[in-house]
Parts: sequence; structure tokens; C-alpha cells
Amino acid sequence: MTEDNDVASYDFYFTRLTYESGDWDVDVRMPSNVLNSLVEYTTLRVDPVERIVALSDPKMLEAPFCYFAGHKLVQFTAAERKNLERYIKGGGFLFVDDCNHDIDGLFAKSFEAEIARIFGPKALHKIPNNHPIYSSFFKFEDGPPNTAVELNGWGDDLVHDYLKAVEVGGRVRLLYSNKDYGCEWDYDFRNKRFLAVDNTRFAVNIIQYALGA
Repeated sequence: MTEDNDVASYDFYFTRLTYESGDWDVDVRMPSNVLNSLVEYTTLRVDPVERIVALSDPKMLEAPFCYFAGHKLVQFTAAERKNLERYIKGGGFLFVDDCNHDIDGLFAKSFEAEIARIFGPKALHKIPNNHPIYSSFFKFEDGPPNTAVELNGWGDDLVHDYLKAVEVGGRVRLLYSNKDYGCEWDYDFRNKRFLAVDNTRFAVNIIQYALGA
């Protein structure tokens, strides 16, 4: 089977972006957990294998959804910056998760500076807690669900009651979280049966919104 045919056989595949600065290989069990939720709750044909693609690689421009995360400095190369701008303005969807859950941390400050450099200082803004992303599948009446890791003493030890985004044409194209969802969802999917409420449900909302444009 060719790669093109392989892609065409799925409605969704999970793409993690690598980048030359910082650390991108975090929360390694999270993608399989999220993919399991998509299979469990939706009718999407889901590729069960996480795809890892460099931000500088033109192949990332073809992905319906990309994930970008880390703890450390974010300092894009020229090729990474160019692809990110093309991807967002061209209708892609990027979910960015700050693993430090710290608005004053190195990842947050350096990533936000890069986004301001590419899209302008006001492009990344808070979205309201009644935004359609909070009702795209499950309903989250209070906006973004909290994570247990926000109050674990590492990071700013605050519950962030908002998410930020870059919007193009009235649609979120870059969703940015300081809530560390990746860590919250980083467990074997078989352990979800022990949870009173599946905490990966918001991931389903994010992806359904991403695919809805």
C-alpha cells in the first residue's frame, strides 16, 4: 500500500511535531490514549499509530491535526517558522501544550514570543469559555476542564481558566494551553476504566473541532 492510499484510508491521524530547540518527546502514552478515545466515542476511522514529523518538513503541511509540546526553550529555525505560518494560514490545526503549566516559564515565554514574531503581538488571545470548541462533541459549560497537574507545586501553581488561540477567518487554527493536558492524559488507555469521568473527553472536542472546518 502506498503512503497516499494509507492516508486516504483514515479520517484522522495524530501528528506530533519535532523541533530543533527544546524537548518535543514528552507524554509518550498520551497519543494512544487520545486515539483510543476517538475510537470509543466517535465514528472516525483512526490511524492507531502516532506520526512524528519535523516542523521543518513540508509533510507536516498535509496533516489535519498537529501536536506541539515541551518544557524548554522554543526558538524556531527559519524553515520551522515558515512552515508554521503556512500551516496555520493554510487551514491546518495545531494544538500547543505547555508541559510546565506555567505562564511565566521558559516554554511559555519563548513560544509566545515566536508566535508574536510570526503572526503579530495580538494574534494569540484568550478565547471565551463559551467558544464552540467547548461544545463540539461533549459539553464543557465552564470552559477548559482543569487538570490535576496544575496544582502539583511545579509551575505557577495556578488553575488556568482559559485557553488561548490564533484564529484565521473566524476559526481557531492554533489552540494554546498552559494546563498541561499532555501530562494529564499520559497514561495507559486501559486505566480509564478506573476513572469516574474520562478526562480525555476534551481531547475529542479539540479534534472534532479541528476536523470540522
